[in-house]
Amino acid sequence: PQEPKNLTEAIGSFELTYVVVTSVDRDDLPDQGAGHFKECIEAVKQDHPHLIVELLIPDFRGNESCLDTIIESGAEVIGQNLETVRRLTHEVRDRRAGYDQSLKVLEYLKHKKKSIYTKSALMLGLGEKDEEVLQAMDDLRKVGVSFLTLGQYLQPTPKHLNVYEYVTPEKFKWFEGKALEKGFLYCASGPFVRSSYKAGEFYIKNVIEKESSHA
Repeated sequence: PQEPKNLTEAIGSFELTYVVVTSVDRDDLPDQGAGHFKECIEAVKQDHPHLIVELLIPDFRGNESCLDTIIESGAEVIGQNLETVRRLTHEVRDRRAGYDQSLKVLEYLKHKKKSIYTKSALMLGLGEKDEEVLQAMDDLRKVGVSFLTLGQYLQPTPKHLNVYEYVTPEKFKWFEGKALEKGFLYCASGPFVRSSYKAGEFYIKNVIEKESSHA
């Protein structure tokens, strides 16, 4: 219950201008945690009105009511990670999640509030083919995603999937160029890139502030 207050105090103590907020999945709650997300962001926005907030959300099983609550929070950027290419989805992701479900979530967010920037991420090195990554990019662009991150999959424990390939920095750079050609406003692509990436946040902050000044 104290998390909204604690969060806004922490942000103030660090003097942040851009913050990424995420959570564990809370499928055990009636609203899957969407209301708590909203309370946290509303508290943060009240105390730090010029702060730009990015949310990295679960898919809420595609529940539109939960997504509406997230939209109402006031966050400028909302991310939902595709994680991998279509062919590998059931092997890589929880069976309750899915490639098409993530796309539908991202599409719904953008459709309901066009001013929101949507974001997604892919892990590479799981056995995907180049053309499958490019297709995933096309699928994300079709639902209006503006920002993309690509990083190297690493095996967290022996129980997890093996690393199929360590993708070269040159290949990451090639994918970055392809993403920009396809119309993404920004793509962070590299072995150490994760869905939250400081250089990307700096760029995204500038994009949002620039467009806000023209509104």
